Amino acid sequence: MMEIQNNESRRLLDAEYGEEETGVRSEQDEYLDKVKNGKLYLATFAAVLGPLSFGSVLGYSSPAIPELSTITDPRLQLDKEEASWFGSIVTIGAAIGGLLGGWMVDKIGRKLSLMFCSIPYIFGFTIIIAAQNVWMLYLGRVLTGLASGVTSLVVPLYISEMAHERVRGAMGSCVQLMVVTGIMGVYIAGLSLDWRWLAICCSIPPTLMMVFMCFMPETPRFLLSQGKRREAEEALRFLRGPDAPAEWECARIEDASDDQGGSFGMADLKDPGVYKPLGVGIMLMLFQQLTGINAIMFYAETIFEKANFKNSNVATVVVAATQVVFTAVAALVMDRAGRKLLLILSGVFMCLSTAAFGVYFKLSSETHGNSSGLFLVESPLAQNPASDLSWLALSSMGFFITGFSLGWGPIPWLVMSEIFPTRVKGFASSVCVLTNWGSAFVITKTFQNLMDLLTSAGTFWLFSGCCALNIVFTIIFVPETKGKTLEQIQARFKGTPEQLSYNRPT
Repeated sequence: MMEIQNNESRRLLDAEYGEEETGVRSEQDEYLDKVKNGKLYLATFAAVLGPLSFGSVLGYSSPAIPELSTITDPRLQLDKEEASWFGSIVTIGAAIGGLLGGWMVDKIGRKLSLMFCSIPYIFGFTIIIAAQNVWMLYLGRVLTGLASGVTSLVVPLYISEMAHERVRGAMGSCVQLMVVTGIMGVYIAGLSLDWRWLAICCSIPPTLMMVFMCFMPETPRFLLSQGKRREAEEALRFLRGPDAPAEWECARIEDASDDQGGSFGMADLKDPGVYKPLGVGIMLMLFQQLTGINAIMFYAETIFEKANFKNSNVATVVVAATQVVFTAVAALVMDRAGRKLLLILSGVFMCLSTAAFGVYFKLSSETHGNSSGLFLVESPLAQNPASDLSWLALSSMGFFITGFSLGWGPIPWLVMSEIFPTRVKGFASSVCVLTNWGSAFVITKTFQNLMDLLTSAGTFWLFSGCCALNIVFTIIFVPETKGKTLEQIQARFKGTPEQLSYNRPT
């Protein structure tokens, strides 16, 4: 069996480096031509109800905070500091959820983890609906944040392990697409619903996810890692349709994986097949937050006001709709353009737009001499249409959101789900999720201090520099995963050209 695994690993590595590629591809293509994707799409839809719930949690604070800040009940009324915690405490729960999700996916599997994470969503929103004081609001936000952290880890893994290489990029991009759809949905619903009815609406997607996931299979790779080959073949027959020979794909997965039945140990961190993708995953999550996405969204409402959009609530819906449109575009082109190209283009868009934002803040601050409190003072620019720079802020924000949605929004989560071996997916993914949510919390809470230290212009130029660094990082370290099986991607990290030459049979 060991010899079979070594031969298969060599063949996958050879395919990666262009040798024996024709034979491998023709066999794969012959199999994939027989695949029917209908039930795969159904399973993906059931799973992405989790990210839809996740998006509703992220978006809920925007329409709820203004109402809770002016509510007549003194027990529920939020002051400025309480409103800040109501919005940001979700990230703390999500960081904890990322750690919990890493443990859950290894112990109980991907399917059950998804079903169980719907429970804190439902309980969290129920507590918010029944809230009698501020602490109940906090508890509800922590629980929904906890569920969001589990969701952000489990759903990408579930989809990547179900989907085949022809559609994995599009299916994986649906995670971020449903997150921004959830945000937009809450913004729209918040125009007409009060905060309690909005919470009731937000509890519907996780309830549906729990019901629908009852009828979906566990992922074949997890079942094989547990030694359940018959169940894995049944899952593949469900996902691939009756015409595709599920036994062939099952054997391919089984033979290509040299870690079946193993468990993660700290010694695995010395394995290049573990520490290399772990480093890539961590840096992708860190760079995603260092793009300045939270800063742009922080300023979005005020920028629209300066551009004479009287209804800032409608403006936030416009921003969310822009994210949905371009995230959908990314999902459509992901399996054609590739992950790496989209990351580079996305980085270029954001680098230029954040630099332009810095110019906007610099020119505005020179007019009235207050750069960190830029929008707290009426700017003479706004009184002089000839020198009004709101067009620069609006166009910079539009370019930034477009760029982020095309690449650095969806792709880090997709690549995270593709690059780790089965035995370390729980641990490695939880580290990546913790990095993402932890850095999001730190950047959000220290953002004002950063502006006081560097000025608004300096802060956005710093973000521009980080975007330039993420372009360089992508070019040098991020592998292209388009059109490759998960086993080929993982073999790419484990092998080097020298090892390939040594291992190839003569």
